[in-house]
Amino acid sequence: MLSGTAQLRLQRSDPDAPLVLDTRGLHIFRVTADSKDLAFELGAPDPILGSALTITLPPNADSVCVHYATQPHASGLQWLTPRQTAGQRHPFLFSQNQSIHARSWIPLQDSPGVRITYDARIDSSENLRVLMSANRSTGRTFEMDLPVPPYLIALAIGDLDFAELGPRTGIYAEPPVLAAAAREFEDTERLVNTVENLYGPYRWGRYDLLVLPPSFPFGGMENPCLTFVTPTVIAGDKSLVSLISHELAHSWSGNLVTNATWRDFWLNEGFTTYLENRIQEEVYGREQALMEQVLDRRELEKQLTELPPADQILHVDLTGRDPDEGCTYIPYFKGALFLRQLEQVFGRPAFDVFIRSYFDRFAFQSITTAEALDYLRQELFARFPEQALQIPLDNWINDWGLPASAPRSRSSRLEAVATAASPSSAWSTQEWLEYLKSLPRPSDESKLSELDTTWHLTRSGNHEILEEWLLMAIESNYQPAYPRIENYLQEVGRTSLVKPLYTALMKTPEGATLAGKFYAEARAGYHPITQTAVDKVLHFSK
Repeated sequence: MLSGTAQLRLQRSDPDAPLVLDTRGLHIFRVTADSKDLAFELGAPDPILGSALTITLPPNADSVCVHYATQPHASGLQWLTPRQTAGQRHPFLFSQNQSIHARSWIPLQDSPGVRITYDARIDSSENLRVLMSANRSTGRTFEMDLPVPPYLIALAIGDLDFAELGPRTGIYAEPPVLAAAAREFEDTERLVNTVENLYGPYRWGRYDLLVLPPSFPFGGMENPCLTFVTPTVIAGDKSLVSLISHELAHSWSGNLVTNATWRDFWLNEGFTTYLENRIQEEVYGREQALMEQVLDRRELEKQLTELPPADQILHVDLTGRDPDEGCTYIPYFKGALFLRQLEQVFGRPAFDVFIRSYFDRFAFQSITTAEALDYLRQELFARFPEQALQIPLDNWINDWGLPASAPRSRSSRLEAVATAASPSSAWSTQEWLEYLKSLPRPSDESKLSELDTTWHLTRSGNHEILEEWLLMAIESNYQPAYPRIENYLQEVGRTSLVKPLYTALMKTPEGATLAGKFYAEARAGYHPITQTAVDKVLHFSK
């Protein structure tokens, strides 16, 4: 558990109103102002939002101090035992606040529409390093003096070393992982320079990476100054570094200009996915960018067949729902396709000017979809009225599915995969994924055995390729891969990699039995976000 105090400095819009904070599962011991106890009430818990903490404020109070402690099951924290780490000598703690998990370890107003500065002092074991998403630090004292939404506050404590990557970039990781991680992400400084040339200055000071243990539930998290990264992208050949391009792009779209509500999530992720692809093109070439565009659209089209129409809308209605449910491919890939159509219709030079002005205009602000579209109409549509007629704006934002005019990319390298007689050792991750996804499901066991013998896919160190191979093994009942499936589900906690495997297992009675067995062994090592996602797949009840 974490225990201590949170002192909140307030801007009071109504001097007679109480202060209402978001909490989830917090023990509240005292609330004070000027060392005097204040009356407070902790409301009944809502299954999604937690409990409102209502504090009666004196007329002139401009700060309060909340004395509190977290619970072991706090959804925004994961506590790891030594055996769950790479070094297996020390425990590890990390936070993950997005979407509304900050309230599980800090009493505050947990909305992306509220931007705050913060400072912190963290006490922990002397032999562990403490890190936070702050632009200033001295020992275990941290300060973020630029306003950020609460979901971007981040904390990590563990046995961590550091390697410099460039004048303002570096990487933290557990000692056994650091050398491989530094090699994989050695282009980070180059990536920062690339985005600056495209979209303006990097405004956060340093850009460091932290490679977390494999239970981290996401590929990455764009915490300011300190991007959290899963070790599952360390492939040894830089083939998965588009994830770093994505998290870095969030330093502009998401962190600098933030969605005001989770309905507006596409403003964070659509812009970021578009920027990510532009970075990939600049650094790794046009064909790399095209391959990723093709694969992204294919994943989007697949998900469009699975989601109800209401959840296919960019400006999705999340009333009464957990905002984590809005984290589908829609805000990412449909949002990026919308921006790519704007680029194609208005031309890249004009669109780049617009994007850069957008970041300048709304820097360090949280905005709504309506505000973003008003600026789009003012700065782009009004300047190029004939081209604007080609954009079905309302269809993009408020309709399900994709407009008929949505861009469709082609990749010569992926098209060549379709006609290849056999795989090639020169293939990239994207080409391998194209090949595996093109094979019939289920596939003949002899075919899978031949592939496995030749290419050692069951032992692949590339987690994207391995996950697709294990998915095929489940769908084809390829028994030689099942011991690796069990091990994989215990080793990796990244939601996007483990949830599809459990989903596939649950499609047969035999697989469902194995899924229950595997999950019973692995669940305790998963982050609460992954647990919540997989619980639904297995209909798991505590």
